[in-house]
Amino acid sequence: MSNVKESINKVVLAYSGGLDTSVIVPWLKENYGCEVICFCANLGQEEHELDGLREKALASGASKVYIEDLRHEFAKDFLFPMLRSGAIYERQYLLGTSVARPLIAKWQVAVAEAEGAEAVAHGATGKGNDQVRFELTYKALDPTLKVIGPWREWDIRSREDALAYARKFNVPVPNTEKDIYSRDSNLWHMSHEGGILENPADEPEESMFRLSNSPFDAPDEPEVVKIDFEKGNPVAVNDVQMAPAAVIMALNTLGARHAIGRTDIVENRLIGMKSHGVYETPGGSLLYAAHRELESLCLDRDTMHYKERIALRYAELVYFGKWYTTLREALQQFVDFTQEPVTGWVKLKLYKGNIIIIGRESENSLYREDFATFGQEDVYDQTEAVGFINLFGLQMKVKALREMTDDGKTKYAAPDYSKFKRD
Repeated sequence: MSNVKESINKVVLAYSGGLDTSVIVPWLKENYGCEVICFCANLGQEEHELDGLREKALASGASKVYIEDLRHEFAKDFLFPMLRSGAIYERQYLLGTSVARPLIAKWQVAVAEAEGAEAVAHGATGKGNDQVRFELTYKALDPTLKVIGPWREWDIRSREDALAYARKFNVPVPNTEKDIYSRDSNLWHMSHEGGILENPADEPEESMFRLSNSPFDAPDEPEVVKIDFEKGNPVAVNDVQMAPAAVIMALNTLGARHAIGRTDIVENRLIGMKSHGVYETPGGSLLYAAHRELESLCLDRDTMHYKERIALRYAELVYFGKWYTTLREALQQFVDFTQEPVTGWVKLKLYKGNIIIIGRESENSLYREDFATFGQEDVYDQTEAVGFINLFGLQMKVKALREMTDDGKTKYAAPDYSKFKRD
């Protein structure tokens, strides 16, 4: 009796070459009777993840394989807009995995349309965030495509099950030794979950980290890096002009050497449960720190404070997979307008996990020493402060006067210390 679920001619699978997606190829063919086209995005992940990818996919049963180098697009059209917004999820997470999924799914949809495929598939589990991020992008870009999430359908429940299935269909498996950690890496970061991290009370082992030095092994001498920005975008490192992806790669090298960008957090997943993860984001951490300092020079108080509120919502949208939404695009318009004056440079000193700000300069700086002086200048007459304070505190004064009509004291009145007896 056939196991075929429904008639699908072609499906485009988001393919990484790991055990799960390798097994998904024959599973789709067996259960849907369809041709499987694999799509893999080069987003700057570890080099070994791309080795032999085409051959592996074809050996697993794929009819065709697309491998696209998207590092430049990832940096220019996703990471830098997010950087300009200042978005950070739950105070610490720089959204490295979250922001990558819409780009992968976008290209997956494009391949499906070019190939005349009726469906797309992904290897995200049914209890994580990524399934939402992939599928919201599919809906936004082509809602007519059918979506297949094997982890929500199949009987495979363990690595052993997957290996057995791979042997049954002669699927080449990268290795049979399981890494105790689940990782995701790209140009922006590397994430670690599982293993010892399943208990947030346990300290992560040093051998888990892949990108960055331990602070204890970092150089004993600090290193200074200068980052130039134009309209909120980083354009040069140490006075060398670079393309977006190259900026991030250069700063990754510097930051990793000095143990920058390690984050250990318990986060609230979109689906409701909490998860514990460790992230390494060396270059991204340097960029966020430098960008924040340059904004402190170039943005007025009201704009900067309101932009901080926008950043929280922007971060939620990215984390929830809502990149291709009217709200995210509208917030981007606001953000980018605020970035017009954010041009200049920032110098950072890197030392054993610390980012130390040692200078910043902009031709659009709103900081003026002559404006901030305590002396009476044309721009500010200190005698005007009295009227300002009277108006600024008027509501407090009215409230206090009302309270004094009751018993002659305000709510915050000091106690009468004369009534206290001394021993």
